[in-house]
Amino acid sequence: VDLPSEILVQIFNLAADDDLIFQYGLQTSFFVQAWWKTFHGDWQLRSPREALNYIQKRSYFTKKAIVSTCRKWRGVGSESLFRYLFFDHPSKLLALCRVLQSKSAASTTISSSLGWWTRRIHLANRDYCGRITMSDLENALVLVMKHCPNLEIFIVDSPLGNSFGPVADALAHHTAKSLRTVHWQVLSDADAVAKIIWALDSLPCVVAAHIHFTFLSSEDDDDAGSDFGSVRLGSAANLHLNLRCLQQLSLKGQFQEFLEQAKGWSLRSLQSLSFDYGSRLQELPDIITFLQKHGTSLRYLDINCIPMLDVSKILDACPNLNTFAFNPDWRIMPNDGVASELVRVPHFNITAIGLHGLYYAFGVGHGAAHAQGAPITAQIIRKSNDMNVAALNKLNFPKLECVRILSSVVLKDLERENGPSGDGIQRYDDWWNTLSRAGIRLEDCTGAPLGTLPQDDDDGTTSEDGEEETQGERVTDSDSDSDTDDAAYQSAEETFSNDDDDDEEEEEVENELDPGKKHVTELHRLLEECRIMEQTREELPYSSMMKMAPGASVYTGEMDYGTIYQNLTGSHNTSTTSSRPSDPYSAVESGALDSKPSFNPASRGHVVRRPRHVVRLVVMPQNHDVLPHNTLLHHGEPLLNSITRLRNPTLEL
Repeated sequence: VDLPSEILVQIFNLAADDDLIFQYGLQTSFFVQAWWKTFHGDWQLRSPREALNYIQKRSYFTKKAIVSTCRKWRGVGSESLFRYLFFDHPSKLLALCRVLQSKSAASTTISSSLGWWTRRIHLANRDYCGRITMSDLENALVLVMKHCPNLEIFIVDSPLGNSFGPVADALAHHTAKSLRTVHWQVLSDADAVAKIIWALDSLPCVVAAHIHFTFLSSEDDDDAGSDFGSVRLGSAANLHLNLRCLQQLSLKGQFQEFLEQAKGWSLRSLQSLSFDYGSRLQELPDIITFLQKHGTSLRYLDINCIPMLDVSKILDACPNLNTFAFNPDWRIMPNDGVASELVRVPHFNITAIGLHGLYYAFGVGHGAAHAQGAPITAQIIRKSNDMNVAALNKLNFPKLECVRILSSVVLKDLERENGPSGDGIQRYDDWWNTLSRAGIRLEDCTGAPLGTLPQDDDDGTTSEDGEEETQGERVTDSDSDSDTDDAAYQSAEETFSNDDDDDEEEEEVENELDPGKKHVTELHRLLEECRIMEQTREELPYSSMMKMAPGASVYTGEMDYGTIYQNLTGSHNTSTTSSRPSDPYSAVESGALDSKPSFNPASRGHVVRRPRHVVRLVVMPQNHDVLPHNTLLHHGEPLLNSITRLRNPTLEL
């Protein structure tokens, strides 16, 4: 099929199915997680971050199949291949630099470089030791920035150390007008805050920013003493920044001095704010003062810390909040022995409240073990949990529709123990009955009603749509942090190598992704999606987050990465909450609350577990006016047949 390049590009982008990767908004604690089953038969929770990483790798797999089909598709597909660059290890940046330099060497303009198409760069968290020096990493990133003038999203999951300054300068010099989202980790040294301030000052169009002030190891990050008071700001002290486009800000680690400086900035567009102070107990940042200056425009606020804060002052400073998350382990005073005083006057805008902590509430996991050694502390915290949950009522929050327990640790402990134990059973019953009578939905971190656990069939197999899989045939997805999983995928620079073992490596990738299936499965799925898209023409949820101009809203609600992951992988071992209405609270508004999942204390093995559902995700292209759907469908089927026959000449569609 001889199609114009413009049509091929549109079809390739649909096949890659990577629109979700380009949303400007960063993940929050309200993004739902998904159950999945390991090869050993254990249920684990896949975080939104892990699901997104898998989506990126899966998209690379599809794009490699496209560019390996023929010479014409190789040239046209390069644009789609370089739309985002995802690296499981920084050493692969060096190979990318060689590719960019070789391609641009024969070019007369920067637009001819492959980096011209790049909109997202994601450097995943890995151990750098022994394979690349920090100096090499710095030089590689600076070179990549030079070739990516249209970069919109820059994410680095590990600290850049002393290289952060030069990399930030390169971002400001080459991508200041295009960059919308940054995700940084910086070492908590004396100069870290000053570097961040100058970096933000040079990037005026940033819409979403996550800044993690960290140490070299996670243990040091939680337990080490703070350098607060020894920070060197220099000329960055009391600098007034005007971040007119910033709508989402997420801070983690020891951000006391940064927050102190940010109090005087202009953040008139700020809508989403997240604070994660970890397990630190001292030198709490002045969060309340910051909110009193910038809380009026907030719609989403998430505070995760152990030291207690005055929730009533926080909510007074944020009258327009729709979603609020806090730690119910806080002993909030005053109280009448039944309910805490969370508000001075009713808050009329909050519709969803998230709860961190709760490790002692249900008598399972590490919280139960620790309670045996410190029973008084555990009892005080449990009493605080009860009083804080009792305050989540329609009197204090007239529009409250959902209370979500955000901790994945709590849910995994409940799954491992098949439900709460001891006093936790009565506490679960009390919370459920109190909230359900008020028309409030009680959820876990997957978005399902609390008490719903993943389901196992009696014969050890899983079944969907009349199909059965045995344990040996089950599709397995290793954890995103495992080396085996990363070895199964190819980075952008490896795609353009001409090694003799390309076919062998591709076969290994294919077998590991989906054992016993060939490329035809992927193509059949794409064709089916095109047909359904033509029939339904459903809009993509939260499509405003996918492609936004400066100043557009980045926080429009939760993103169900569990559903997205399930549909992209086609895995029968992933259990999600995608059977809910598209509006997560529409059931509450209509009065159709879910029935209570009942834990059975007499038989710990008979726990109500989540039924499996098959829900198809329909992804609409961004620009509907670029190419009509009927044109895509008219050319799409013969094109897919051609792909299949080229890759698998003996197969028939």
